Amino acid sequence: MALLTGEFKHQLDAKNRIRIPARLKKELGDDYCFAKGDHHCLYVYPQSAMEEKLEAAKQIKLSDLGKQKNLRAFMRTITPVAEDGQGRLVLSPELREHLMLGKNEKDIVVIGVGDRAEIWAKSNYDSYFADVSENYDGVIESLDF
Repeated sequence: MALLTGEFKHQLDAKNRIRIPARLKKELGDDYCFAKGDHHCLYVYPQSAMEEKLEAAKQIKLSDLGKQKNLRAFMRTITPVAEDGQGRLVLSPELREHLMLGKNEKDIVVIGVGDRAEIWAKSNYDSYFADVSENYDGVIESLDF
């Protein structure tokens, strides 16, 4: 199982391409995919973690219409990643829209979150974590490790 951790700040290039940081790429392997995530981030799953998600999805009863709808909504966003010859990935207009990247906004943050990486627009990332630095002791306490 992959162990993805850390925080990496990057910028999209002029053709809306990024590189997954080498440390995360090593854990993701050669086969990974994007999926739309919560709070306008993108999830980046290695193949093994996505297979675990698909296996867990099989447990959702067909009669549970609410969960089936949510499963469909999530599954339709999964996109296999294709790197170019130099290891760059293009973020499609749809994915940039999900990230809420402004037309001229290029700053992104890539973080490791255990079994997945996440890609965030820096402005959303900063807003989401604004309260964490003020109460980091509370973060540790709530994790109950």
